[in-house]
Amino acid sequence: MTTKRTGRTAAKSVPGLRPHVLVLHGPNLNLLGSREPKHYGLATLDDINRALTARGDDAGAQVETFQHNHEGALIDRIHQAARDHVDFIVINPAGYTHTSVALRDALAGTAIPFVEVHLSNIYSRETFRHHSYFSDLAVGVISGLGAQGYELALEYALRHLQDRTPHGSQKTEKAH
Repeated sequence: MTTKRTGRTAAKSVPGLRPHVLVLHGPNLNLLGSREPKHYGLATLDDINRALTARGDDAGAQVETFQHNHEGALIDRIHQAARDHVDFIVINPAGYTHTSVALRDALAGTAIPFVEVHLSNIYSRETFRHHSYFSDLAVGVISGLGAQGYELALEYALRHLQDRTPHGSQKTEKAH
């Protein structure tokens, strides 16, 4: 399991102060860098997490990463995300993409917006990988761009949160 918090304290995010993005990595992603590099590339999970937390720091956002191989731990972390005032989730459900109604229900139940990320192009692989239990709930899906997919998802999350007021309501555009 990999857990990392950025920022000066490990305290819970306070709404309106600093955007809080949670990056969730599903099963077997702890093996990145050595696991099937043809599909998943050579970047390690630590490489990906370092890049994401550095980008978050540059943007003034708290980026927290969490990886677990057990479905229940991922579900518990999503539930905790609501209590932690997480503003946005970037998730690579990995193998649970195609099997986990429970993980889907946790995301639906917290109603935290999220982007679904896949390192490989799930549509160019085995047929069973073509179905996702998450895509219809996701704000967007990034598939097949390797580690850069996480970076693009984070950039979207940061822009999405920048367009919101401190209380979470959308900014209104002024008429010209």
